[in-house]
Amino acid sequence: MKLSSSSSSISYCSSTLLLPISLLCFVLFGTTKALIKIPPNETFPAVLVFGDSIVDTGNNNNLRTIVKCDFRPYGQDFKGGIPTGRFCNGKVPADFLAQELGIKEVVPAYLDPNLSSSDLPTGVCFASGGSGYDPLTPKLVSVISLSEQLQHFQEYTTKLKGLVGEDKTNFILANSIFLVVAGSDDIANTYFTLRVRKALYDVSAYSDLMANSASDFVKQLYALGARRIAVFGAPPIGCVPAQRTLAGGNGRECANDFNQAALLFNKKLSAKLDSIKTKMPNNRAVYIDVYDPLLDLIQNPQQHGFEISDKGCCGTGNIEVAELCNRFTSSVCPNASSYVFWDSYHPTERTYKVLTTSILQKYINAFY
Repeated sequence: MKLSSSSSSISYCSSTLLLPISLLCFVLFGTTKALIKIPPNETFPAVLVFGDSIVDTGNNNNLRTIVKCDFRPYGQDFKGGIPTGRFCNGKVPADFLAQELGIKEVVPAYLDPNLSSSDLPTGVCFASGGSGYDPLTPKLVSVISLSEQLQHFQEYTTKLKGLVGEDKTNFILANSIFLVVAGSDDIANTYFTLRVRKALYDVSAYSDLMANSASDFVKQLYALGARRIAVFGAPPIGCVPAQRTLAGGNGRECANDFNQAALLFNKKLSAKLDSIKTKMPNNRAVYIDVYDPLLDLIQNPQQHGFEISDKGCCGTGNIEVAELCNRFTSSVCPNASSYVFWDSYHPTERTYKVLTTSILQKYINAFY
């Protein structure tokens, strides 16, 4: 059984079946050995993913947008060297989270035309590269907004009920990890790029807009059955290669104003998540700090086995300019695992693995 889905139109630049015993075991226990120690009475049936390009596993492939990467050299280190639409040389955090929890090896994109019904009980990805908490952010590049991602999730839930029944669906939703990753595009590509946003908001007011939107999104997920919700804060966006080049001066230092905006948003996001816990019974919405661990990799790459943290592995070949990989002119470094960043914005597969493992070890108990 194949599932087809169609995304909503966006301007400018997927019969009831009985669940086989083998699939039921897969749903409840997974088939991949968990790398993180989980108590025997706990289970994480699925990973369900929302957000931007950090966790997008291919939903942008068939959109009319410039924000896509379904071509080499993206995916060069993915199984089979396939450019799946992940903004990376290999796996992204959603994949490593599912793998570490023993659920499955990779999390497929919900809009993948080849998505199988057997993928639904263990989780899919709704994220879209270029999306964000500010409703204007996805409109700028014609990608899938968070509200549209919620619509796809509701469609997914209906399909899941048809596959495994309502009770099992409710169990899966209540016990799965919901991963929400957004905010970078709002800060870098909307606020600091568009005069219209700067004219309406100072940094404090814009971070309020983002934090309020994130809080509302978590409340909507909760209302739809989610209980274990991991919400990533913004990374040190001023230290990605692109912002070093564009806003870091002649020395390509980290752009401090971008980082300060990220820190302010993170503080407000954490407070918002704390405030809603008492209003939502059995809620496990957890703020995940990614800012400090990624900044540590950037500032101390050798201590973590990396060599280069201020330039991307894939770009034009000009060592002073780190651009997005493209299918025509990009040159690629000989060893991506020695770089913290794959392109001008996104970390390498190895960076994601290091970060996901350390984050899970730090936060996993908060979901029990």
